[in-house]
Amino acid sequence: MTGDTPDRRSQIVRAAIDDIIELGVHRATHRSIAARAAVPPGSLTYYFGGLHEIFEAAFRAMYTDMSQEYRARLERATNVDAAIDAVVDLIAGDYVDDRQMRALFEMYSFGSVNATVREYCHDWMRLSRSSLSMHFPERTARALDALIEGWPMHRYFERRDLDRAYVRDVVQAVVRLG
Repeated sequence: MTGDTPDRRSQIVRAAIDDIIELGVHRATHRSIAARAAVPPGSLTYYFGGLHEIFEAAFRAMYTDMSQEYRARLERATNVDAAIDAVVDLIAGDYVDDRQMRALFEMYSFGSVNATVREYCHDWMRLSRSSLSMHFPERTARALDALIEGWPMHRYFERRDLDRAYVRDVVQAVVRLG
């Protein structure tokens, strides 16, 4: 392909993530993604077999980046108390902003009808629980992961910050129950 550059594929994937966040999967098109990536629309079909492959690549990049950040925060914890602090921050801090929440909603929705993205959702859960398991038993890790996934969704729709002290109390209770 004329004008092929080594990072054009990743440029398209980054543009697709932004398009998905802004427009949603249902309104993202080859043309809108190409325009955002500043590449000819034919570039998309050179690298991808269809929109579903672009969405799959975008969601894979997104969950990979987010799971690495998730793990890094837990790796910095040197004891259970620090791990609890990390979990509270994952829930009530800046780990997931509004743009990322919209991307997650789109990933979960698309994953309900796309087997590849459904597998990405499952893999992300596995990676999250593995990160939590550095400090907590498996069943505690599962419960904490549900809080980390669910509470930011509530924050997004309620449009108000979470009470960090209350979040900490709940996380500590789950850890004690462990």
